[in-house]
Amino acid sequence: MAEDVLADIGPDRTLLLVDDDEAFVKRLARAMERRGFIPETAESVALGKTIAQSRPPAYAVVDLRLEDGNGLDVVEALRERRPDCRIVVLTGYGAIATAVAAVKIGATDYLSKPADANDVTNALLQKGEAMPAPPENPMSADRVRWEHIQRVYEMCERNVSETARRLSMHRRTLQRILAKRSPK
Repeated sequence: MAEDVLADIGPDRTLLLVDDDEAFVKRLARAMERRGFIPETAESVALGKTIAQSRPPAYAVVDLRLEDGNGLDVVEALRERRPDCRIVVLTGYGAIATAVAAVKIGATDYLSKPADANDVTNALLQKGEAMPAPPENPMSADRVRWEHIQRVYEMCERNVSETARRLSMHRRTLQRILAKRSPK
């Protein structure tokens, strides 16, 4: 299988990974390196744009929301310097409007987090207009809901009342959900 992936990647195996979650981006970089890519990481829009301008890669994975701005700015910079770059936009907030904006600006695909290295590799190497195969073990609806609640909870700095307000949910209901283990 490794030989197949290397053949699909092509001669230019450079990959830019832009995400402000340091642990995630390092883990993804190691996994993509094992698959034959030559990854370079950036944890901000500013650094991502700098790399895109100075040494534009053949492939890129860009998080939509970064601490210092919007990942679509990095996508635009990549498209400007290297129109053939295959770009996948990752986001924890899967919404149709942001997916459309990402594709219009030049992304080749759009994945919702959590996405693993296999999902990212498949999206980067997808050829033509064919839809990618559905995941073999997709998350359950309960797990997706739980992940979303956890992400909003962390964004609200673990403030239960603020999280409940943003999710339009009763505070006590949210406390019960947070007290339980994650669903499978």
